[in-house]
Amino acid sequence: MQIQETPEYQLIKTLYGDRKATRSQVPLLNHIDEGLQILVWEQAELTTQRAYCLHPVFQGDDSLLENYTNVSLDNLDNRTILLAMEYRNIANQYLSTRIITQLEEIRLSPLKEVNQMLVADKIQNRKDFECYHQHSHIRSKELTIYFANWLRRLGISEEKYHNYCQKL
Repeated sequence: MQIQETPEYQLIKTLYGDRKATRSQVPLLNHIDEGLQILVWEQAELTTQRAYCLHPVFQGDDSLLENYTNVSLDNLDNRTILLAMEYRNIANQYLSTRIITQLEEIRLSPLKEVNQMLVADKIQNRKDFECYHQHSHIRSKELTIYFANWLRRLGISEEKYHNYCQKL
């Protein structure tokens, strides 16, 4: 089965529709598609890719609250929902507003799949940040540090990051 045929991809495609990011005007679905490509390069299983499609549905408190009642979960795989919720748990523990003194303060998941999702998300987000916001964002310095911290903690070298960006 191709990822685009899964209920998880169809759900995020429906939720995003033709909406675009406010600042960059890049379609929101681009974040999912590029993240999925990174997951393929990272040799992530289809279940991990399916869960990645769900991560924006549940990640933020507002999204969780809205989608808890408005989105049917009936045709979604239970493991993908579990991985998306664990992603929410881990990702929300270290946001760009939190200052750390050691990389070990960034908690990783005991689940390989969630850490692979984090790799895809942080590489894709950093790429877009550098392309569209780095020179204009009011919190540019903090965001630069934040993305570097995440990638170092996840064991992603600058060389690998730049290699992936060139291929996206």
